[in-house]
Amino acid sequence: MPKPAAPSAAKTVEGRCVCGDVRIAITFPAFWAWHDHSPATRQAHGAAYATFVGSWKSRVRVTKGETKIARFEDKAAGTARSFCARCGTPIFYERPHDPKWINMPRTLFAARVGREPRYHIGFAEAAEWEYRGEALGPLKGYPGVLIERPRKKKREVLPEGF
Repeated sequence: MPKPAAPSAAKTVEGRCVCGDVRIAITFPAFWAWHDHSPATRQAHGAAYATFVGSWKSRVRVTKGETKIARFEDKAAGTARSFCARCGTPIFYERPHDPKWINMPRTLFAARVGREPRYHIGFAEAAEWEYRGEALGPLKGYPGVLIERPRKKKREVLPEGF
């Protein structure tokens, strides 16, 4: 887990958990960004997939609430996930084959991080119920709610004289 560091002159982007008890800062720009569709991430985030940004650990610091960060280590996978002990917001995701890197949910940051998520990890393991770009339309009587429209069946055309 990153240790608090002295502020530098480099531009930083700040992120925070839902309750605000934990705040982090990364040096701009982040190194990469991607969508993770793997079952472990799906379960940890309670969503179809999570979008992460990654950076060198040396470019990430906790600016508030380091003692409020809880950590779960998955011994079998060798990964570690850190989250706010108060509100449960995921904060860090670490993997053993990348000891100098740290990954953070993109949603922690309200501002741009300098990278767009253009990669998909674990796409072959994606949930079959995950949204895949189906046509959507407004649900009558429920502003802001969209519904998947069923595909129209093609009418069978019978040959003449039938």
